Amino acid sequence: MCQHQPVTTDLAPADTPVLTPEIEARLEELLAGWSPGRVDKTAFLGRQFDLGLAFVHFPEGCGGLGATPAVHGAVMARLVRAGAPLAFMGNPIGIGMAAPTIATHGTDAQRSRYLRPLFTGEEVWCQLFSEPGNGSDVAGLSTRAERDGDEWVVNGQKVWTSLGHLARFGLLVARTNPDVPKHQGLTYFVADMHAPGVEVRPLFQMTGQAEFNEVYFTDVRVPDAERLGAEGDGWRVAVTTLMNERVAIGGQGGRRGQGPIALLLDVYREHGGGPVARDRVARLWIRAELLRLTNRRAAGARGAGTPGPEGSIGKLAVAELNKDIYDACIDLLGMEGTLYPGGYPMTRPDGSAQREGVHHAFLRSRANSIEGGTTEIMKNILAERVLGLPGDVRVDKDVPWSAVPRS
Repeated sequence: MCQHQPVTTDLAPADTPVLTPEIEARLEELLAGWSPGRVDKTAFLGRQFDLGLAFVHFPEGCGGLGATPAVHGAVMARLVRAGAPLAFMGNPIGIGMAAPTIATHGTDAQRSRYLRPLFTGEEVWCQLFSEPGNGSDVAGLSTRAERDGDEWVVNGQKVWTSLGHLARFGLLVARTNPDVPKHQGLTYFVADMHAPGVEVRPLFQMTGQAEFNEVYFTDVRVPDAERLGAEGDGWRVAVTTLMNERVAIGGQGGRRGQGPIALLLDVYREHGGGPVARDRVARLWIRAELLRLTNRRAAGARGAGTPGPEGSIGKLAVAELNKDIYDACIDLLGMEGTLYPGGYPMTRPDGSAQREGVHHAFLRSRANSIEGGTTEIMKNILAERVLGLPGDVRVDKDVPWSAVPRS
C-alpha cells in the first residue's frame, strides 16, 4: 500500500539532511546521463521516477524511496543545482495536487496507471472543484454524479479550471447524495477530459490569456473504477488535494533572492529610485526572505499524510507578498508601467514555462489571492484551526443539501 508524505516543491529545509549512500548513488546515476539539449526531458523524468527520485518521500514503486519530506527537498535542490529539468513546471496541478491525492486515496491500479506519466508530463492534470455558484464554499457544489451500474453519469459545470484545455485527466468532485448535509454527499473521481460530453471553454483574463477555463459535463460516463476513496467520502479526499495545493502555492523554499523578488531587484537596478523606493524594496526583500525561511522550516517539520492547516500560512503570505512586489515593480517603471507592451493577444497558454514580463506578472498576481482558496478563506482556516478561535455561524451544517435555499 502506497501511503505517502505530501508533495512539496521546497528545495530543501533549513537543516539540509545528509543523503544516504544509496540516494547519492542513484542521483549520480541519474545525472551521469543528463545533458541539457541532448537528452529528452520526458526520458530523463521517466528515469528519475524509476530510480525513486521523483517523489522521494513516497514508497518504492510510487516514484519514491520511503524517505522524509526533508530528504525529498534535499534531492530536489541537488537536481536544481545540476540544471536538471523540473517536472513541476510542466504539470503543476498533477505534481502538486493529483500525485499526493492518488498516492493517499488511490488503488494500487490507479497509482500504477497515473503516477509515472503524471510526473513525466505526458499526461497533464487539472482540478475540477469550483463552480459558478460555489467557489469558496466548495462543499456546496451542484455537479451531480448518478450511479448507473458500474459507471457514474455526471452533469454540471466547473469554472476557473487552470490548464483544462491541456489536461488529459481532471480531479473531479461531484454530488452523489443530495439528501444528506453537503460535506457528506460528495464523491471524488478521476475524470477523463477527452470523454464524450466534456466541453472546455476558455475564460480570457486581463492578461490577454485564457489560462483558466469553464468545463461542462453533459451525461459524461465515469467508471466506478475511477473513484478515489469511498462513495460519499469525497470531502475527505478533497481536503488532501486542497491542503497540498496550498503547500504547492505557498510553500516555496528556494534559494535566497529567487522568484518574484528577483524581478523586483532587476527593475530597481535598471530604473533606480530615491531613498523611499530603496526602503520599499528593502522591506519587501525582508518579507520575501522571512517567508522563504519560514517555509523551509515548515518543510523540515512536515510529517506524513495530509498537510495541516499551517500550509495556509504560506499560501496567504505569498499571495499578499506577490501583489505587493509587483505593485512596487510597476511604480518603479513610472509612466512605462501604465502600458501593456504585449497587448492583449487573446491566446491560450501551451503549458510551457515562459518568463513573462513585469506587466504580465502584475496583472496575473491578482489571481494569487483567489486561486487555491481566497485570502478570506485562508484567514478563517488559520483563525479556527491554528489559533482556536470560534468558527463562523454555519446554518446549513446539519441540513440536507437538497433543503438548503440557493439562488
